Amino acid sequence: MTYLIALVAGVVTSMVLTPLMTRLAPACGLMDQPDPRKVHSVPIPRVGGIGIVIGALIPIFVLIPSSELVQAYLLGSLVLFGFGIWDDHSSIGHYAKFAGQILAVGILVFYGGLTVHSFPLLGDAVVPDFIAIPFTMFAMIGVINAINHSDGLDGLAGGESFISFSAIALLAYLAGSEYFLVITLAVMGGLLGFLRYNTHPAQIFMGDSGSQFLGYTLGFLVISLVEEIDPDLSPAVTLLLIGLPIVDIIVVMGKRIRGGKNWFRATRNHLHHRLIDLGFVHQQSVVIIYSVQFFLVVSAILLRHKNDAFSLGLYLLVCIVLFGSISRAEAKGWKAKQHDQSANVTLVTSKKYLHRAIVTAPRRFLSIAIPFYFLGTSLSVEEIPRDFASMSALLFVLLVIETLVGREPRSIMRRALIYITAIFVVYLRINYPPAWWIWVQPLDSLLFVLMAISFVMAVKYSPRRRRVEFDTTAMDYLLMLLLLAGLIASGSNLIGNTVIAFVVEVAVLFYACELLITEKRERWNAVSVASLVALLVFAVRGLLSATYPELSII
Repeated sequence: MTYLIALVAGVVTSMVLTPLMTRLAPACGLMDQPDPRKVHSVPIPRVGGIGIVIGALIPIFVLIPSSELVQAYLLGSLVLFGFGIWDDHSSIGHYAKFAGQILAVGILVFYGGLTVHSFPLLGDAVVPDFIAIPFTMFAMIGVINAINHSDGLDGLAGGESFISFSAIALLAYLAGSEYFLVITLAVMGGLLGFLRYNTHPAQIFMGDSGSQFLGYTLGFLVISLVEEIDPDLSPAVTLLLIGLPIVDIIVVMGKRIRGGKNWFRATRNHLHHRLIDLGFVHQQSVVIIYSVQFFLVVSAILLRHKNDAFSLGLYLLVCIVLFGSISRAEAKGWKAKQHDQSANVTLVTSKKYLHRAIVTAPRRFLSIAIPFYFLGTSLSVEEIPRDFASMSALLFVLLVIETLVGREPRSIMRRALIYITAIFVVYLRINYPPAWWIWVQPLDSLLFVLMAISFVMAVKYSPRRRRVEFDTTAMDYLLMLLLLAGLIASGSNLIGNTVIAFVVEVAVLFYACELLITEKRERWNAVSVASLVALLVFAVRGLLSATYPELSII
């Protein structure tokens, strides 16, 4: 339950703060202006980092027992956050940014005691402090700047980091470290809430306050994982977990040095810039980088206890193939060809009976199946824990207020509340099923298969697809990669089938709910009403059974 609270708290806090800060950004002078090095053509609010950082740090502060390392991480995060906001507002220059990074990392190293003593290829040899401490400072600052410089396309730095954090969360789970997993999930929650607004075309950027925090946190988590949480891990997996941002910034620095340019002055020769120049569109470039990053972090999981030389060799091989292919394509003047991907309703949908089967039936099925699942689960689960009941009561009140006074029937806030309800429904159904559930479990699986098929058909063959602007994005691709990672982990016996079932069912509900919310403009549509009733039932059942056990509904 603590894990779920950390993730949900991060998502909700970030999703609430991000639109608020978007409105305040112009008055605060936190707008990212376009220039020749950037890919956007209009000013964009640069305040997403506020939602990410606050969304992550609040659950960490509340849920994690205090220790010198945790205190150092929180204090260093706030220092870096402050310098990041300053830079987002006034463009303070790289020397002032380095000062903030050195201060934040110094707190983590000298007060928190975070140091790298295990180096790849050295076996069990322990590196002495006079080498370990400066190397840790250098490595942490390097990761901070690597993530900061990868923030050049919508969703890129956030998506790359999210993939890395997902792998770290799995390794923390396997190591049995509760507090470390809570930290990782809280950061993932804050980041996930932001990514909803940052997918191309982005409504908001994270700015230095967000990207530096992500790099700082990624370095902290990776070092802690190898040095403290699971010392049996191969030190070489740190490179695989951080992935492409490291080699990208090394290649960029090499190009700047070779060209006699300022080492630290931003240039347009990062990996994402080169992909764009080769003719790939924005989303294609992001998807390519996501795919390579995904391969690297999955390799880190599968090779976590393997020989250092093999992991390093794999990392170098992937990087050489990727950057070598790009360099060769640039030298030959190769350009990616773009094809018209417009969604057109096929000829068969013009036939009445096929139109009903392919266009109308999937939507009607989803509009019935989702409320039925929400309501049926709320009434049938064996038990509602008190903490779930209390949170459900709070969410019920928020959803009522949003439904009654919210200006936009399809607002991000309403979406977030419905998504959280979906998470609660699936979690309680999986963990507290009624005794008779074993007899209908195959029907439950069939229901989700049918919902997934209905969603795909509804999107693919919708004559209203352009009007409702429901289309797949790089974030959808990111979620599909995470589902694939879950299946790989399940097949490798890394996590139980229950976890996989939870992730898959939540993903299906998210997409199906998003489709219905997008197409239905009514405030009191079936999904909203079902969410309200389910939350109310969870709250009443849970609070009553805690106070009066004899009234518990079974």
